[in-house]
Amino acid sequence: MHSSESAHIDCPYCGESLEVTIDGSVGQQEYIEDCQVCCKPIQFRVRVDADGESSIDVRSEDE
Repeated sequence: MHSSESAHIDCPYCGESLEVTIDGSVGQQEYIEDCQVCCKPIQFRVRVDADGESSIDVRSEDE
């Protein structure tokens, strides 16, 4: 993943599929962003490995 890229995730609360923009220039990051549909806070964990492959993990705040 390079600088900015869009990705699709499913909200852990309402299950809605969302398109989000991820900053891939940082190797690892964690942040909270509200769901665009139900407005509940989603915890994002983004990791980019040495080969540039990214993984995105989303969780609800109560997990």
